[in-house]
Amino acid sequence: MEQAGAGLEKLVLGSLRHAPQGEAPLLAWPLVCGSVVAGRTQALEFIGSVLHVEVPDAGWKREMQSLAPRYLAAMNRYAGQKVERIEFVIRQG
Repeated sequence: MEQAGAGLEKLVLGSLRHAPQGEAPLLAWPLVCGSVVAGRTQALEFIGSVLHVEVPDAGWKREMQSLAPRYLAAMNRYAGQKVERIEFVIRQG
């Protein structure tokens, strides 16, 4: 089972590394944060090494900011494009 997981990870990494410039961090976000968080957040854009992620409210923003170092490390492992910071923005409306 462990070999299957490693093979799947290698396949995902290869796919993300071939994504157009600027898209890999957006595509990697759900993998990095997991399905529950991905269901409540959305990666909006990747500009100047900063990934902008929309969150539902201020409570989510605080929680995501506390987890940002973990997400950033995983993002740089998967995306293949240097992400220096994740900025969380509160959903409008």
